[in-house]
Amino acid sequence: MRDLSGVFKAYDVRGVVGEQIDAELVRATGAAFARLVGGPAVVIGHDMRDSSPGLAAAFAEGVTAQGVDVVAIGLASTDMLYFASGKLDLPGAMFTASHNPAKYNGIKLCRAGAAPVGQDSGLAQVRADVEAGTPDADGPQGKVTEQDMLADYAAYLRTLVDLSGSRPLRIVVDAGNGMGGHTVPSVFDGLPIDVTPMYFELDGTFPNHEANPLDPKNLVDLQAKVRETGADAGVAFDGDADRCFIIDERGEAVSPSAITALVAVRELAKDPGGTIIHNLITSRAVPEIVREHGGVPVRTRVGHSFIKEEMARTGAIFGGEHSAHYYFRDFWRADTGMLAALHVLAALGEQDGPLSELTRDYARYAASGEINSTVADQQDRIDAIKAEFGSRDGVELDELDGLTVALPDGSWFNLRASNTEPLLRLNVEAGDDAAVAALRDEVLAIVRA
Repeated sequence: MRDLSGVFKAYDVRGVVGEQIDAELVRATGAAFARLVGGPAVVIGHDMRDSSPGLAAAFAEGVTAQGVDVVAIGLASTDMLYFASGKLDLPGAMFTASHNPAKYNGIKLCRAGAAPVGQDSGLAQVRADVEAGTPDADGPQGKVTEQDMLADYAAYLRTLVDLSGSRPLRIVVDAGNGMGGHTVPSVFDGLPIDVTPMYFELDGTFPNHEANPLDPKNLVDLQAKVRETGADAGVAFDGDADRCFIIDERGEAVSPSAITALVAVRELAKDPGGTIIHNLITSRAVPEIVREHGGVPVRTRVGHSFIKEEMARTGAIFGGEHSAHYYFRDFWRADTGMLAALHVLAALGEQDGPLSELTRDYARYAASGEINSTVADQQDRIDAIKAEFGSRDGVELDELDGLTVALPDGSWFNLRASNTEPLLRLNVEAGDDAAVAALRDEVLAIVRA
């Protein structure tokens, strides 16, 4: 029996093409997914990686071998696949490795209506089925039809955010040679927004920089272009364009926590008293601001399947993560960076001040950003931190996701193992930059010892 524990992650399938992921595995996964969700059809999309079309086709073979039809939407951002799953009310599969380097690929799965498929909601069952080598169904084959969803996706997003009253804006968009280069032109067509494109050519080798805006080095080109052109804002998308990062008119990055708070306030204005989800790594400013605007904040684990499940359970109207994933009830509780970007631009266009002033009220604390450490034994290092800080007076420990340590002065940090890479991730927040640096260095000295 093949051990697939290194490929089936907490909420997706991901690995190195040709070593961990190949057409045979993907075909078996398609068959297992079809058995999990049943008919009548599965919608499949893929990103611009060289390996994606072939893997998507192999998955479709597995699905149709079970007598289930396939709706192939071709090139798509991940949120466009979620849109198709919601609009068509079909389970879906998106072939992408998001921000990972070119040699990787993977599959994000969802049930009809973009409902998540994670370890506890079907992914473990799919893995067990693949490992067991369950044979194909003995019956008629399903058929594959093609359907272009880009125009419908763009039109739907524009119904959710009204930019008709916006002042004209000039923005720079860095697509990172990812799927934003495919979706941005359609979404922004006809809006009062002048877009300067950067790296819109679809290229899964990522020739200009990694399509991972969470790493500050990948924002440098966009920041320089915003300053050079005098643009009102910059927007950076990751490889599958489900995340967006915002740059203000000074070329400074706006934290995803500040964007979460800004969008939450806009959504609460439409739905007073609504529930807002935030993961445990977002700034503590987020729940503060949600409460100040009459909302109910709910804290959850990191990861899209956990967020979506909590949104369904609570009826939340919006959710945000520190990694710039933003989830909307009106988008089938799925994450869409494009919709978050439209909200930010609408808020900016509704008033005359610059983006830096608009977002200042939503950024109350200093933060380290995510700091990654490669260590031999992740749990051993987490245990060392727990032993060190757990012995101190007034310190609170929380193990909802990794280890969160709250200090008496209001500062806190979270240390957790990555769900997709062999890393420990550290996030620190405190009252000012000096306090962040001191706490960061103290924790890293133990983690990297």
